[in-house]
Amino acid sequence: MDAMKALSHSLLQRPVRALWLLLAVVAGIAAAPAHALRIKEIAAVQGVRSNQLTGYGLVVGLDGTGDQTTQMPYTTQAMTNYLQQMGISLPPSAAGQLQLKNVAAVIVTAQLPAFAQPGQMIDVNVSSMGNAKSLKGGTLIVTPMRGADGEIYALAQGNMVVGGAGASSGGSKVQINHLSAGRIPQGAQVERAVPTPLNEGETITLGLNSSDFQTARRVAQAINGKLGSGLATALDGRTVQVRAPLDPGARVGFIADLEELPLEASTPSAKVVINARTGSVVLNQAVTLGPCAIAHGNLSITIRATPVISQPNPLSQGQTVVTQQSDITINQEPGNIIQMPPSPQLADVVRALNSLGATPGDLLSILQAIKAAGALNAELEVI
Repeated sequence: MDAMKALSHSLLQRPVRALWLLLAVVAGIAAAPAHALRIKEIAAVQGVRSNQLTGYGLVVGLDGTGDQTTQMPYTTQAMTNYLQQMGISLPPSAAGQLQLKNVAAVIVTAQLPAFAQPGQMIDVNVSSMGNAKSLKGGTLIVTPMRGADGEIYALAQGNMVVGGAGASSGGSKVQINHLSAGRIPQGAQVERAVPTPLNEGETITLGLNSSDFQTARRVAQAINGKLGSGLATALDGRTVQVRAPLDPGARVGFIADLEELPLEASTPSAKVVINARTGSVVLNQAVTLGPCAIAHGNLSITIRATPVISQPNPLSQGQTVVTQQSDITINQEPGNIIQMPPSPQLADVVRALNSLGATPGDLLSILQAIKAAGALNAELEVI
């Protein structure tokens, strides 16, 4: 109990150590024996994929929170075209004076799953493209959704679900979450199927999620060992070609059995991923650290501006003048030189970096400097 209290007190005093303690726990988990994966978790059959659909539409029924048509002329033009399709023709003078406060122009997007057939329903996302204040309570009218080839593959329509709320009055405004985008579950009906090359040819091709020659070889060995010798061939570090039955029913069963085959996971390449926007640093279990010495210190510059008022004497016909007096202070904390021994395990790397007492933001520069010095045996990736 005393040890636990001491650990809790230490974490409260130094939040950065809590971050690295979490990384150490992750390192301990990663150091455990590799578990068996299924082929379906690291590879996918080429040609079996979803397709992106997009369309331009109108959302109606808004409570005065639609586009300002004086600034968004395409909203008025789209509504005029829609009315003409419904058999309502407006004179040019009237069409230019429409005030559509309850209408908003939107972009509709969706993913057409593999093997989707006409009549099936898919989810759609709706996003405002104008200056509408809110899409809450709106209804999307019929919107054709096109693929990359320009053909219509689905029709979207329905009531939107917006996960937010807001109110404004007298210049004050309160808003929760985002009101300019929403979703329509099962909001689009598939009108055309996309042909897939699954049943074409004598072979199928497996595409690995990441390029690795060792993993490609293990996939080919697992298939040949369980389903028949000579069926699979690793073409490169990302592609495995497999001979499959010609009969469609037998081919589907063959692929189902193939995807369930167990595969021993290989050790990943050493990599450190740095998120420059959030200051996050993630290391995998293959990262090692060579011997090096690091000096770390902090430099802070403080500038204070104080207004100084110059008041003229009475009857002098002078003017009051306000100037700024600036005080600049520079404070540089001494940096300690820390010698880091070689670290063959991630837990040792975490422990060595934790001894610096640096913030995650400082670690971004420290890791890059260690890599430049040749002491970090890993690939740095900045996202």
